[in-house]
Amino acid sequence: MHIPRRRAYKARLPDWGHTVGAVSNRAYPDWGHPSITACLMARLHTCSVQVLISLSLLTVFASLGAAEEARWTFDDTAADWVASNGTWEVQEGVYKQTTRWGEAMHALVDSEPWTDHGLSAKVRIEAGHWAGIVFRAQNEFEYYVYLLCPKENKSELWRHRHSTAFKDGFEGRDEIEHNIKPLGLTLTKQEWFTLSVQVEGDRIAVAINGIEQGVFTDSTYPAGTIGVWTWDTQASFDDVTVTDETTPVTPVEPHGKLAISWAGLKRQ
Repeated sequence: MHIPRRRAYKARLPDWGHTVGAVSNRAYPDWGHPSITACLMARLHTCSVQVLISLSLLTVFASLGAAEEARWTFDDTAADWVASNGTWEVQEGVYKQTTRWGEAMHALVDSEPWTDHGLSAKVRIEAGHWAGIVFRAQNEFEYYVYLLCPKENKSELWRHRHSTAFKDGFEGRDEIEHNIKPLGLTLTKQEWFTLSVQVEGDRIAVAINGIEQGVFTDSTYPAGTIGVWTWDTQASFDDVTVTDETTPVTPVEPHGKLAISWAGLKRQ
């Protein structure tokens, strides 16, 4: 059997431009040659810079994608929550308002104010007609509330304010939109619905079960805390989540206040 012999050869390195001698029938670069050393150092420097840039970009992207979030699941207690009025208690892992009659019963989170943020909560009406979520609350009298009304199959958005027209300084309220007909669903009692709002500047976007319902504008309260709310209603609340992250908007149909767009909440 004929076994071919390996031949000694000289190899030209494509970019270095130097011929190197054959050693033990293989060609190796002359690593000590000044031009090769300089080329290697340049390549190592380029790689180091690229790695540093990549790490910096990863850090920036991670920072941009991060968002502070607070979440209450009411598994045991309603820590951080303060009842302004009504009868509020944790039962079977949900936060319940058990008084059937009473205007603007609400509980607020004792926290620093949020400015631009998203808020979502599961809401179930058991008796009565109105329940929802509070945002940008200044105190127990001044806040926004987005609420369900299964009786009339609609949702509503109101601004509450302090008023001397009522006894004990009870709040007055102003309509932002009282007749938001539900898109893509029917509102009923004894069923969980996830209400969402996203506020950015004077822009207030609202949704039910992740389905956009409209966007409205009001600049009265630029920041505040969050809460839950009922009116002549027994209701349950769960998985209240607030985050400071904003998300891109996509257009939807107008609801009569302005050309509407919607920022879909993604923390469920």
